[in-house]
Amino acid sequence: MPHIAVKKVQLPDFPIRRGEFEYLWSAKAFNSKEQLIAVRYKEFLFLLEIKPKKDYCIIKADKVTRPAPTFIVKEALSNFCEALRCERLYDNLSQMKSSHIQKAREFLKGIDYFIHNFPKDKEVCIEIGFGSGRHLLYQAKNNPNTLFIGIEVHKPSIEQLLGQIALQKLNNILVVDYDARLFMEFVPSNIVGKIFVHFPVPWDKKPHRRVICKPFVQEAKRVLKPTGVLELRTDSKNYFDYALDVFLDEKKVELEVSKNIALPVSSKYEDRWVRLGKDIYDIRFKNLEKSEELILEGDFSFQGGVQIERLIELIGQTKVYEDFFIHFQKLYSIDKDRNLVELSFGSFDRPEHKYLLVDADTVRYFPKPPIPSRANKKAHIKIKELCNV
Repeated sequence: MPHIAVKKVQLPDFPIRRGEFEYLWSAKAFNSKEQLIAVRYKEFLFLLEIKPKKDYCIIKADKVTRPAPTFIVKEALSNFCEALRCERLYDNLSQMKSSHIQKAREFLKGIDYFIHNFPKDKEVCIEIGFGSGRHLLYQAKNNPNTLFIGIEVHKPSIEQLLGQIALQKLNNILVVDYDARLFMEFVPSNIVGKIFVHFPVPWDKKPHRRVICKPFVQEAKRVLKPTGVLELRTDSKNYFDYALDVFLDEKKVELEVSKNIALPVSSKYEDRWVRLGKDIYDIRFKNLEKSEELILEGDFSFQGGVQIERLIELIGQTKVYEDFFIHFQKLYSIDKDRNLVELSFGSFDRPEHKYLLVDADTVRYFPKPPIPSRANKKAHIKIKELCNV
């Protein structure tokens, strides 16, 4: 993660602007010396975190709001330290050319883009966990009339793929940094031709974290066109057996199983497994029916304020319900009228991490409202009740 170590930080009066970055306000944690700095860069709104050590401070991106690609964080950190004239001790920042930055911005999309503007004018294929991007790039290059959506949470892999998209001059790939299981809830029904899940992490000791699970497969079946295919490729016999059982639970599907079949392109992980003599297993899950259309709706507004005393009481508490939870993590003070509450909520497997920005009269999620998943909508109603809104 990009960070800078400095001798000390003397915060200015906010807001301040440097170049395209605006630093809006600071928030100090209750019961600790940590501070957060709100940053606006074009359409991005996020936080930097200042963590005091014994003889110095670390400045880095807050993990809840951290944007992708990484160059935004690097630029924000450098600008901030230069504006405050901090004495740098060390950093792990690297230089990136402005042309690379512009190319990255063109193809990287946030989850809101897909929720509100999901592309529907082309055949859509999705690859989950694209890693080095070899397979995704091959598919896009050989199917120029198809739109490919690559889902990945490993930021170095995202930046590597964005660079290759620019170098190969491809215009039919969109990239999103998001949990694939949750992403599927927002894909329109009957629109996807193929879903590729190649060499997912087996999670043998934590099977609840597997991409392939009953809710995911049900969503995949909904978004696939009739005759659309979900393709699982794995080197794990345990994962293969587990996934086959999950697939067999679904109605009106066709399954094709194969072993050690070479594809036109392979990932670096597959190359490694083949050199080691490991078996490669494939399952092709074909959908055979049309699903009902997807309807997305959700109100995440607050009416009125909250009692700050009640918020203080809730900090550190976890509320667990049948199919969602809420955890109130930290409380920060911006000024005498404004506070920031860090919390996580929603699905147990796919929690949402947000802040509540609270002032004397209003409450809102920061930096933006949660996505309208079923679990998030239930959690929001309960948050309002707990905070006495």
